[in-house]
Amino acid sequence: MKVETTELPGVLLVSPKAFTDERGWFLETWRRERYAEHGIGTDFVQANASRSSRGILRGLHYQWPEPQGKLVWVSSGRVFDIAVDIRPGSSTFKRWLGQELDDQRHQQLWIPEGFAHGFQVLSEHATFHYLCTRSYQAAFDAAIAWNDPDIAVQWPLPPAGLSGKDLAAPRLSEIAREHLPS
Repeated sequence: MKVETTELPGVLLVSPKAFTDERGWFLETWRRERYAEHGIGTDFVQANASRSSRGILRGLHYQWPEPQGKLVWVSSGRVFDIAVDIRPGSSTFKRWLGQELDDQRHQQLWIPEGFAHGFQVLSEHATFHYLCTRSYQAAFDAAIAWNDPDIAVQWPLPPAGLSGKDLAAPRLSEIAREHLPS
């Protein structure tokens, strides 16, 4: 397993070792002790998966006041994945990182608590997986506008579909700082 730091402190790009032969491939998507060696020493409490079509954009989502860390990857297709630092006291506040994830390289992105997350599907369809450090709580569900000009994510495609939640999401500047992770 190879783990690379990114320009956003705490956000890590993980490349699990894939074992391939004439039958296909096998890889570990999570093993506590191996990931703990790289600072991802958490226990996950919820696993999610979604399937979406080309151009679908999901995000930018976070949970407050009980933020979630997420280990994410794609098992089918290709996406442009985004992490945004939404911690007001951080030196990288409002900065975002974009990483293409696909079913060929098997890379994962570790997004710690304090970051908003989103992705856009680049292939015809994609199946996206999340391991979360805290359970989803509808009362804590929050979003930031996917097109917030203060963050200025460079999405690769025009969005083909947005949820009602994402269409109504406020800009980061419209959210009280005490309602953001510290």
